[in-house]
Amino acid sequence: MERRFTAKDFILLSALGGLFAVMLLTMYQVDRQWRKMDEINAATHEQTQELREIRTAVSNLEQRLSTASLAAATAAGASATPGEVNPAFARAAAARKLPDFAEGDWIVNAMPVNLQTITPLVSKDAYAADVQGYVLESLLTRDPDTLDWQGLIARSWQISSDGLTITFTLRPNVRFSDGKPLTAHDVAFSFQFVMNPNIDAPDERAYFEKLTSVTAQGDDQVVFTFKEPYFNALQLAGGMAILPKHFYEPFLTDPAKFNQSKGLLLGSGPYRLKDPLTWAPDAGFTELERNPRYWGDVLPPFTRVVWKVIANETARLASFRNGEIDSYSARASEYQKLIADPGLTEHARHWEYMSPVAGYSYIAWNQLRSGKPTRFTDKRVRRAMTLLTDRDRIVKEIFLGYGEVAVSPFCTRCKQHDANLTPHPFDVGAARALLKEAGYMDRNNDGILDDAAGKPFEFELTLNQDNEDTKRMVLLLKDLFAQAGVLLKPVPTEWAVMVERLKTQDFDAITLGWTSGIETDLYQMFHSSQTTANASNFISFNHPELDKLIEQARRTVDESARLQLWQAAEKILHDEQPYTFLLRRQSLVFVDKRVKNITMTGLGLNFGAVPVETYVPAAQQRYKP
Repeated sequence: MERRFTAKDFILLSALGGLFAVMLLTMYQVDRQWRKMDEINAATHEQTQELREIRTAVSNLEQRLSTASLAAATAAGASATPGEVNPAFARAAAARKLPDFAEGDWIVNAMPVNLQTITPLVSKDAYAADVQGYVLESLLTRDPDTLDWQGLIARSWQISSDGLTITFTLRPNVRFSDGKPLTAHDVAFSFQFVMNPNIDAPDERAYFEKLTSVTAQGDDQVVFTFKEPYFNALQLAGGMAILPKHFYEPFLTDPAKFNQSKGLLLGSGPYRLKDPLTWAPDAGFTELERNPRYWGDVLPPFTRVVWKVIANETARLASFRNGEIDSYSARASEYQKLIADPGLTEHARHWEYMSPVAGYSYIAWNQLRSGKPTRFTDKRVRRAMTLLTDRDRIVKEIFLGYGEVAVSPFCTRCKQHDANLTPHPFDVGAARALLKEAGYMDRNNDGILDDAAGKPFEFELTLNQDNEDTKRMVLLLKDLFAQAGVLLKPVPTEWAVMVERLKTQDFDAITLGWTSGIETDLYQMFHSSQTTANASNFISFNHPELDKLIEQARRTVDESARLQLWQAAEKILHDEQPYTFLLRRQSLVFVDKRVKNITMTGLGLNFGAVPVETYVPAAQQRYKP
């Protein structure tokens, strides 16, 4: 039967048509709203830029008005002249003038360990320091090419004729990421906070003990007064991370809460934690967002900086191949294969270099465990262990020549190093003779050395379980040591557990690395005063003559005289071998080609430098707002 179109059908069809029209109208409205949001965002960005220009103009006016008060400042301490970009931001400003420069996108790196804390002073590892470098700032920074000091938060500084006083004048427009102004009172507080014995920062206090006081003179001037001349006074004062007093001072009433915290990180830098009070370390990544209140002459281009936790080295390489991370530090064993891989080189550039501040790896011989002396208290034993360590073979076989044997904490190209000192050779016979002299012999003909009580010479070597090269090296050392009748027991360990064992000095021997500087101060690692809990002389090394040389070198301002003292100290370390100094590795770095303006500087690759000089052109950006 044929069905007729009735009035009821007409009403239903009209209703459906009306609903469809409403949906179209809604979609149109939503689209308009999105376009409006884009317009608002663009306008907000423009207004932000205008406000920054106004703020810079006001700052320049303030600088002109205060010129007379700065007449006594040293020429070296002068910052930018009115209307110019602060020299510390010159390279970043030049990047903005490149034709394809664009703001936006994220920079994403990998981190091999899961951070336990990024709270300043409490955190002890270089990975946390990388994160803090984007958030915390200091009075001065180094020019990455000349290595000369430049004003950052300080616009000028003056050093007294006796070298005991440094007076900094601060820039007037600096603010922390929460909007509160940064003043000289925050600088003075930062010193007082570090020196508070209830704050878990014994390694930092070891350096700042050279200071008598840090005093604010008004809001824009701060005076550092030293107890005695110190060769590194300008770096110590100018490089101190500035903590906001209003944020950290409340923790002085409950220092345990600070010492056990995970992410109490707030500063004046170009990036910030979204919430420094609730950050947790077990999320698999660490993320910083761009500081919208950043005071600097140049805004950083990236909206976020992210570190993904990828412990496995194979997984890190796969993530880099897939474009999930922007950089990859290659192992020597894979480097040649990678640079010949068109699938990788199509989207990545590579660099190999030895930074002048390249750190060194080492095996530390613990001399006091559970309050009792260990076999490594005997210098002859430590020297024997170094003689059993074929470092040339390690560099050649494990690192394929991409490194050099370390002689001491001083790099072989730095002024501190005595060129007459050379690495101890691999010599099993000489090692056996030293161990026999120390009382170790094979008393039961089982091929293992025994002490006078008949206990075999065996020890545990703690190592990072996620570092494949270290694991290969330790297996090689196990075989080498066995040639002399010494039993090495590898103990692969999680990073967090290794850090805890350092604090409690609960290990026989441990293999790790230290970063280096332009001129290395030995005090923190080897002075006997630094053997307390949580300090950096975690092997309880005690040598009175070395202590005196370190103290004397630190207060010697004349460079030629100071270098002689450092070299005398180096000879003691070379003789005593508190560490077996292993090697300095070359950096073998791949970076995604989408990241532009990567250059080599006097400090190494500028990828990761702050102020941020790199960027991603708009067409190659992966992460949109």
